[in-house]
This record gives sequence, C-alpha cells and structure tokens, in this order.
Amino acid sequence: MRPFDGPAIIGLSGGPDSLALVAAAAAEGKDVRAVVVDHGLQEGSADVTRRAVAAAERMGVPAEVVRVEVGAAPGESVEAVAREARYAALAEAANRDGREIWVAHTREDQAETLLLGALRGNPAGMAPVSVLESGPRLVRPFLTTRRADTAGACEELGLGAWHDPMNDDLAYQRVSIRKRILPALAEVLGGDAVPALARTADRIAADQAYIEQSADLTPTADCAALAAAPAPIRQRRIMAWLRERGISVSGAQLADIERLCTDWRGQGPVTISGGVRVERRGGGLNVDKQA
Repeated sequence: MRPFDGPAIIGLSGGPDSLALVAAAAAEGKDVRAVVVDHGLQEGSADVTRRAVAAAERMGVPAEVVRVEVGAAPGESVEAVAREARYAALAEAANRDGREIWVAHTREDQAETLLLGALRGNPAGMAPVSVLESGPRLVRPFLTTRRADTAGACEELGLGAWHDPMNDDLAYQRVSIRKRILPALAEVLGGDAVPALARTADRIAADQAYIEQSADLTPTADCAALAAAPAPIRQRRIMAWLRERGISVSGAQLADIERLCTDWRGQGPVTISGGVRVERRGGGLNVDKQA
C-alpha cells in the first residue's frame, strides 16, 4: 500500500478482497473513504451493504452506499452491465472531491482476466494504475497480492467478510475459469498456474500503456487511415470508435471489421449482437442498429 497515497475512495463490496484493502488503508493512515455499490441484483443486498458500511466504519473509514439500476438489454451480459454501472457510480463519487478510485483486484483476478480475454480473442491485462474516461485514476494496490492472503487477513482481523453466492455460480464465465480451468491448468503444469498467467497479463498491460502513450489512438471510422495504420493501432482505434457508440465486439468480429478497411471486396456488414451491424459506406465505417 505504501506507494499509493490517495486521497481515494475504495470500492467496497464486503467481500474479503475489498475489506482487506480497507483494513490495509486504515492501518497505514491513508486518506480514504469507502463506497459500497448496491446493484440490487440479489435478495438481501441492502443488508449486505449495511454490514459492509459498518465494517468500514469500525476501522475508522467513512463509508456510504450508492444504489444503481442494472438493466441489461437482450444479449447483454448482466455482469458486464453491472460492472459499468458500478464504475460509473465510483467515478461520480471520486470526482466530487478529486479522489482516486482504489479497487481490490488480486493476482487471481489478473490471471482470470487474461484467460477471459484470450478466449474472446482479445487477451488483456489490468494495469496497476490507469485513468478512466470519466476522469479519475483507477488504482489496483493489490494486483500483486494473492486472494488467499486477503482472506487470511480478514479472518485474522475478525472482519466477517461476505461471501458472494454469485462467486459459486458456474454459469458465469469468470467463476468457471476460477473453479474449473485454473485448477485443471495447475494439474497439467504440476503447480500453480496463476503466477505465470498474471505475469503475462502484466506484460500485456504494460504494452498497452506504452502504445497509448506513443501512438494516436483517437477513434476514427476512416477506412483509408485505418488501413494505413499498423494492426495494433488500427485495432485500438476501431475499438475506441465502437466504445463511443456503446458497442463491444469479440476478437473474431473485430477481425471482420478490420477487413472492411484492409481487404475491401464489397462484402456485407459485420453483425454484432443486439441487432447491431457495422458496414462500410462511402469510405468509412458505419453502425446500423436494427429495430
């Protein structure tokens, strides 16, 4: 925690990772306050948030509850929509008095993020520090910390961490990776797979940060400009253009959209979920949302 000074808000769920982060910040006298986001997705969520606030306040950290609405459209991931709503709420709270946002992602989260991204064709890693489009810095002080250590700290301190039942639901891809894939990889390797996966994710995050600092990644739909750019730049500029329109794509879909610029032969539009299509029109990319 010592390299991070804040002032900051901490995204607190009441689980062991975020409770341990609040405890560490309190022990080191950091200028922090906690924000507990209630998504209202589970029965009893209001009670969970009250207990999280009480735990933070017992450690001398002021805390508040922010309630958000999570409405996923057909074909959208409820998990992804909830995450977007959560970060929007944290950013709003941080921007009120110029604070950073601290979240308690661990080494396991980094490894899981790499595998999830790779399976979707977009391998990714989380940076220790990044900046959200809405303004505040996003800091991950526990990115080199193991999940067993946060759970152990909460047990030692008697914090009574909440266990989210969604973390046992194999219908969620991240949970399935955590409970099925990582143990299977450990069996194949004859040892813990998390450190190697997390180091790979660290390198990807560092590469991404370098590219962001060194290249023009502004959104564009200009096919000529995109075709002339190196592939890593082209892909990021297309992704930025899509994000502006609230669209996320898989790796295969991104490759098809790229070909609208680099290998144009009059092909038809690329179909995305939710009735969205990306097509080439008049030398540029265009989004068509079907009713």
